[in-house]
Amino acid sequence: MVIDKKKRMPKLICKNGSETRTLRRKLGLSQSEFWGALQVTQSGGSRYESGRDMPEQVGLLLHLAFGTEKQSRELLEWLRGTSSR
Repeated sequence: MVIDKKKRMPKLICKNGSETRTLRRKLGLSQSEFWGALQVTQSGGSRYESGRDMPEQVGLLLHLAFGTEKQSRELLEWLRGTSSR
């Protein structure tokens, strides 16, 4: 992936596991429901929520799945603009 330095990546809705846990609870979802939407196991999601480093790809999926339509669109536009073709 070639990143266009003129366009910055949008700020993701969750920077770490603690913020992700807060979001999940705010949405009223169990770990299985929340993480299952991303094809992440409940136990894997629990590890992220407990402080294990979350891969960047998981953060991107969280943003797309649980961000607002505007937030998701901005991230998709950024991703499309940074991919080399």
